[in-house]
Amino acid sequence: MNIRNASQPRRGFLLGLGVAGASLVLSGCGFALRQAPTFAFKTLSLEGNTALINQLRRELRAAGNVRLVPKEEAGTADAVLVVLGEDRDRFVISTNSAGLVREVQLRLRARFSLRTPGGKELLAASEVSQTRDLSFNETNALAKESEADLLYRDMQADIAQQLMRRLAAVQSL
Repeated sequence: MNIRNASQPRRGFLLGLGVAGASLVLSGCGFALRQAPTFAFKTLSLEGNTALINQLRRELRAAGNVRLVPKEEAGTADAVLVVLGEDRDRFVISTNSAGLVREVQLRLRARFSLRTPGGKELLAASEVSQTRDLSFNETNALAKESEADLLYRDMQADIAQQLMRRLAAVQSL
């Protein structure tokens, strides 16, 4: 029997003991995976037809505990989410010595409010924004535009997640 083979069972035992210890420490400190959000309302109407609204609609359907009501039937919903505006901005943040753009900052801002069909304001008009920095090279302009579109979609997904957390923070109607 080789000495290296004899230490294999001990190494496996110690590895298993380490994994078990780590899981006990994590569960003891209160760590838990994020659960599906719970909302104070059972039905929700979304006003607006933007890519952000479509992303939020997908997120709410995936959560599964809110029924989406068409905007034509918004009066029957427990709450109405109104997207007041969505802005995409692009700023130059650095140039080279020749004055050519080297880096841009992309920003996506969304303004929204949550109210009951009767007009009671549950969430006052608020703004959520995301920014991303993008290096720029004029020889790869088409590829950089595709990358910017991908970053905007990523920011939309992040904003939709932030909106989900804000909607879940509403305690009562």
